[in-house]
Formats: sequence, C-alpha cells, structure tokens
Amino acid sequence: MKWRTAVRESDSAAVRELVAATGFFTDEEVEVAVELVDETLANGKSSGYEFVFADAPDDSGRLLGYTCFGAIPMTVSSCDLYWIAVAPGKQRSGLGGQLIRESERLAKGLGTTQMFVDTAGREKYAPTRAFYERCGYRKAAVLDDFYAPGDAKVIYAKTL
Repeated sequence: MKWRTAVRESDSAAVRELVAATGFFTDEEVEVAVELVDETLANGKSSGYEFVFADAPDDSGRLLGYTCFGAIPMTVSSCDLYWIAVAPGKQRSGLGGQLIRESERLAKGLGTTQMFVDTAGREKYAPTRAFYERCGYRKAAVLDDFYAPGDAKVIYAKTL
C-alpha cells in the first residue's frame, strides 16, 4: 500500500470512480465527495479538509481507499470524518480500519481530541455502523427521520 496525504489533480476522477463503485452513495453524494477534493485542490489547507489516500502498491497508482476529515467549525478540538470509501475488491481486508487509524493519528497531531462520524440508520448501513463500533466509536446520538422518513442520522464519536 502506498499512503499519501497530498491531493493530486487525478484524485477528482479517482474519488468519483471509487465512491460510485461502492454502491452505497447517491449520485449527489458522489458529487459532494468530488467537490471536497476540488475545493482542496483550489484552496489547499485553507479548505479545511484533510485526506488520507491508499494507492495500489504497484505502479498503477489506482486508488484503493481514502478518507476525508476536518475540524468542525466553532469547536476547539473536534473533527468530523466526512468520507471513508474502500474499493469493493479491498473491503473486509482491513484497509478501512487502517484508513481510520491513520486519519485519527493525523487528526490528533492537528490537536483533535474528538472525532465524529455520521451515517445512515437504514438497514443497508448496518455493516457500516458495526464497522465504526469495531473501530472504537460509540453511538452518540440518533436523529430520527433525518435523511428521510424512516432513515435516521446516526452520529458516532471517539475520544482520541
């Protein structure tokens, strides 16, 4: 695995392809993921977004997974994990856990003491919620009918 934090021009297309390939996100959500990459390319660190990229170890440079996180405005030391996505062929390989741990390590180095992550409450997202719990996140809140009737927003938190 080749790890990096620097955003490259090619990451817009790579993130679009990866996030869409997971089958979990709507077209609108895919576009939001790409917007965060593009904003970082345009504004650098002032965008407020940090990334961890896991590229294939061969010379293909294929994106196998990534995270995007950043400080929560108006807080002293809280951070949101905005995105985590792992290529379908690499899911259940431990890559997601590695990405989370590296993101937490980097966030802690930036002064973060609490990391938050939101996900959906639909049954489709039960494996996602179980993943966060295995990574040491605790369910901090459930906002019923947040995304749509019957689809709660589940907020997880972890003290770093």
